[in-house]
Amino acid sequence: MRRGLVAIAATTLLLTACSGETGSDDDAAPSPEAAATSSSTPPGTQETEPAEPVEPVEPAQPAEPPGPAVPAVSVPGLAEQEHRGDRLRLGAVREETASFTSYDVTYRSTSTTRRGEESYTISGVLNVPKGRGPFPAVVLAHGYIDPAVYVRGQGMTRERGYLADRGYIALHVDYRNHAESDDDPDFQVRMRMGYSADVINAVKALRNAPDVPVAKRRIAMFGRSMGGGVVLKALVAEPGLVRAAAPWASVSSLEAQNFEQFQADDPSDSRDTDELARRHGLPDEAPAFWRQNSSRPYFDRITEPVLMVHGRFDDTCPPPWATATHRALRAAGVDSTLQWYDDGHAFGPAFFAAMDRTIEFFRANGV
Repeated sequence: MRRGLVAIAATTLLLTACSGETGSDDDAAPSPEAAATSSSTPPGTQETEPAEPVEPVEPAQPAEPPGPAVPAVSVPGLAEQEHRGDRLRLGAVREETASFTSYDVTYRSTSTTRRGEESYTISGVLNVPKGRGPFPAVVLAHGYIDPAVYVRGQGMTRERGYLADRGYIALHVDYRNHAESDDDPDFQVRMRMGYSADVINAVKALRNAPDVPVAKRRIAMFGRSMGGGVVLKALVAEPGLVRAAAPWASVSSLEAQNFEQFQADDPSDSRDTDELARRHGLPDEAPAFWRQNSSRPYFDRITEPVLMVHGRFDDTCPPPWATATHRALRAAGVDSTLQWYDDGHAFGPAFFAAMDRTIEFFRANGV
């Protein structure tokens, strides 16, 4: 962990948003003691009885100023939590092919916060290759689908099958408030930070699962669209958890940009927008809050290599977002690569090439 949470919270207030134009993946900007002494006095040489000793008076030390409090609803707040994932249970078989078996699964996602312990049962889909294993694994974080219509395993079915065909265990996380997962009534006003907690805990649940032949130290994260943002926050919150991560067609690493793009003018989000405004303030009213809920200010905590994959014709998550995030990752010292394809947000013609590139990246990093 490169910096303590207190330093992170203090740094947040100094950060300004950055943006970039689409460029090559080599574009990057460089990022940027108390000693205790003691003295002794030689003993006196007088043969008379010494005077009663007097305790030396230590000079008063100024009290250390308290560090800034870490906001509970923030990326540093997520990093401050203790996360535990366990009780991964295999349910019904969804599909069986020549190369893998697909199961409905649930696991427990627990986080210890200032409010106490919060625990949710999270549903998902697990593809397990045929054979004895152990197999490397990838935890999948899907993009935005209205929770009211979302069904189990939706959003990354192609990726899940492609990975399992090539020898990877693939765990698709539904997130809280989706499919058969438990509901968190405050998930929106808590900036959906629980999604990243669920992904962190999915990795831990896989490692703790006795019935899944997973290579415990060979796990990666893979997120699409909103899921790319979920993965970036998970990397910040728990450095060293996985070996590598691949955000595809990711949302912005600055939450104010995501709000303006997806929520500000959407009538269906008006109730959530009104509640966000009441509780926290909107981006133009409370810029510090929105920076604290963005991953970009804290990229210097990330220890894993990152492969960003983006379509040049993406009209949902604009290509300049990918360039700006990549440059910020590089400036923070992260091993980041940005791979462009002539495709849109959903990846049609370039899907297979992009998947092969992603698997090559995972293997190169021990997954």
